[in-house]
Amino acid sequence: MNSLPMRLALIGPFQKKGPKGSRAKIISELRKTQELDLSQPSSSCNDGLPLVESPLASPVFLRTPGLVSADTVEICVSYFFENFYATMPVLNRAHIQQSLADMHSASASYCLIGSLCAFVVIQPDFHVQCNEDKQRTTSMRRVAAQCLRLVEETLRVWSSHDHKDNPTLTDVLIAFFLSAAYFGLEKANAAWIHLREAITLAQLLGMHDEATYHPGDVDADFRRRLFWLLYVSERGFALHKHRPLALHTTIEYPTITEGADDAVALTGLTCLCNLFRIIDDTFSRVWNTARSECSSTWLAGLQRQLDEALPADLKCPEAQEADLRITKQWLKIVIWQMSTASGCLSSTSTDDFLGFTYPIDVSKEVVAITSRLSRQALEVHGVGLIEKLFDVACTLIDVMSCVPIETATFEVGPKDYLAHFYHLISTLRQGESRFVALLEGKIRDTLPTIGSSFGLTLPTTSHDRIFTREESSRSSNSSPYSSPYHSPSLLSTMPRSNGLPVSHGLPISTTLTSIPIPTNLALHSIPDLAGSPVYSRVHFGDGESGVFS
Repeated sequence: MNSLPMRLALIGPFQKKGPKGSRAKIISELRKTQELDLSQPSSSCNDGLPLVESPLASPVFLRTPGLVSADTVEICVSYFFENFYATMPVLNRAHIQQSLADMHSASASYCLIGSLCAFVVIQPDFHVQCNEDKQRTTSMRRVAAQCLRLVEETLRVWSSHDHKDNPTLTDVLIAFFLSAAYFGLEKANAAWIHLREAITLAQLLGMHDEATYHPGDVDADFRRRLFWLLYVSERGFALHKHRPLALHTTIEYPTITEGADDAVALTGLTCLCNLFRIIDDTFSRVWNTARSECSSTWLAGLQRQLDEALPADLKCPEAQEADLRITKQWLKIVIWQMSTASGCLSSTSTDDFLGFTYPIDVSKEVVAITSRLSRQALEVHGVGLIEKLFDVACTLIDVMSCVPIETATFEVGPKDYLAHFYHLISTLRQGESRFVALLEGKIRDTLPTIGSSFGLTLPTTSHDRIFTREESSRSSNSSPYSSPYHSPSLLSTMPRSNGLPVSHGLPISTTLTSIPIPTNLALHSIPDLAGSPVYSRVHFGDGESGVFS
């Protein structure tokens, strides 16, 4: 079995390594591959995406000629280092060059390149940058078909060597990039399986054990980076899908050498780890089960950890900043939902995050963050960022539906924040994410007046859209990407405390849609984006808070 030594060489300044004089050839090659993908019969149709048949009749160690060409690899590798290295500092150019040299003789090298290319080609912005005509877009259906062909090729060839009994660090990377590719395809179950495969392979290599990191080990820093990348990936996925955790904070962070070329990337990875460290076993049990044993003191501690996770003078590339700042605000919404479920919300609380309208403040902050960042900085994070924006938007909708909010005609308020979220979600990834239909349905069902003002319409057919509204509506209760907030049957059976619904399970934000509004409401001033107050009737006058010991 061939495997690559994972030597973490010092990485010099990243220079643009795109194709020189051969861009038209690469674009033609990519389009020919896409046309081939679409002309072949699909082996199945899962979630509206064609699964292109792989040449399974051929020996597994044979490569499909022309599928992973040198020119295609070159542009994919350049795109990765220019757009993803800041958030995924787990590869270096020296390692990739060695993989390219070995890919025709070593199956592990071929699979690493194939999985990396599959992850890159599913990014819509990748095809925009590749097209000589920047106004031309590539159908997401074609993109999905090309990605799936690369994924299936990688899986077929990967099975030709024994990566399960004798895993290498290269195998961990292959599983991780396969997971990321499936996630970009919005195939949550397949993404989770391969993410767990990467974690299991990492554990077999002892990457979770500090005792395996020996002084002088040239691979140690690389292994730490990969462990912590898996750590944050697992937690982000587990929160959305209510899955258990396998990795814990058992090793030290990678070493950051001031002034080194990768210092900024590693600082960003460390900050992201700090954000997700609030998710420990206790957090996971409260979030995933019917436990209500959290107190306002414990919740306040989580908020303080979030506030301290990022430095005040955060200096990093735009793409990295987008990931860090939006993740932080999304986690605030997660904690607020836990507060709702545990009965800790109170109109008299001195902590803003325990107030009923806290999601409005978070939404305002997210709008400010996304407004000052470039579209490319947001686009590069794909479905993961859209899903976070979707969660924040749905929580905002629930608050707006149960709390009468009066906003002056010319003031910026919750409706404007929602309009901003809707615009973002309906335009990122060419508007072909299934979250567009889910958000439209949420707005129309919960806030029909606002929905009509947005001009929402129901598409009857769409040949190029990955999911139609009808498909999304039918799958809303069973799909891994369905809205976690709309559960009428849960609301109808939910016990109440102090007039407020109490859920025995999270997420909980939909419970607010059925909260009876008391007559004794207090006025609360919410500053708008320009700093002027917007008065909203938001606070319940009960003044009581249900806190569990």
